[in-house]
Amino acid sequence: MARTRPTRWKRWLIVGVATAALVGVGGPYVYINYIQDDPPAALSLDSPPATPASTSGSGSGEQAGEGVEGGWRVGSGSQAGYRVDEVLFGQNVTAVGRTEEVTGELEIEGARAVGGSFTVDLASVRSDSDQRDSQFRGPIMNTERYPNAVFELTEPVDFGSVPDVNEQVTGEATGDLTIHGETNSVTFDLIAQRTADGFRVNGSIPVTFAEHGIDAPNFGGIAVEDEGTVEFLLAFSPA
Repeated sequence: MARTRPTRWKRWLIVGVATAALVGVGGPYVYINYIQDDPPAALSLDSPPATPASTSGSGSGEQAGEGVEGGWRVGSGSQAGYRVDEVLFGQNVTAVGRTEEVTGELEIEGARAVGGSFTVDLASVRSDSDQRDSQFRGPIMNTERYPNAVFELTEPVDFGSVPDVNEQVTGEATGDLTIHGETNSVTFDLIAQRTADGFRVNGSIPVTFAEHGIDAPNFGGIAVEDEGTVEFLLAFSPA
């Protein structure tokens, strides 16, 4: 018996399914690789301040050391946020959200930071996607109940020496990170730089979501990795 040819509606059905598959795969690829902007570079001391702040000037170590000991506060030019890898409809992307709503303080003795903390207003964090931000504030972080992320030093940070203006020094910070109502001890590297009227401190804290009671989101074609980082660039001025 001769094979019957597909009817017209079957042919259109096949074409429709193939087209949908092509759009479903090719659409996100084209958008992510050719239309969407690259994610912001990681925060560093090379990053411009969020709000213009003085970073110029020069001086001897003795001059730079004047007024270093004592209390300092997080001021204008500070930023903090998250960086996490996502899989968006089969395509790998990096999601970055940031805010300038950061507060904190630091106590310095000699070349050591002996105490301090900083707090990030999570409800003000914004990325390049309103949909992502809505999920972040709602089911992911529940910022109505847990509005802040807080880091507090539990051990002194030894920078080795008081730097000259524009010079950078490094140290290792250990403290408690509280996110989503859960507190965990973390250790990470810091870089500090003296400025003409203060200093800036940069670091990145690794975060495993499950350790803070956060379920890694997986919905609507979007899957998020189990780990991410909290990035910060803090500008300190005299308290």
